[in-house]
Amino acid sequence: MLKFDFSVKTRDGQKVESIQIQGRDIFDAERKLRQMYHNCDVMQCRTISTDKVPSQSADIEEVLSLIAKHN
Repeated sequence: MLKFDFSVKTRDGQKVESIQIQGRDIFDAERKLRQMYHNCDVMQCRTISTDKVPSQSADIEEVLSLIAKHN
């Protein structure tokens, strides 16, 4: 799923920035946004990259072998 960052103006006139919502596409995310903020005006919307590669973990044997190589 994609993640979108919205800035909106509520029906009361307050500005709310950085509302992050996941959705299949922008239309799905905006539908979810409007369920929380009825009659809001979307001021800005941007897609947030979720392509970050998870960090690779090392087991204890790999760590010990690295330490042994440096001594």
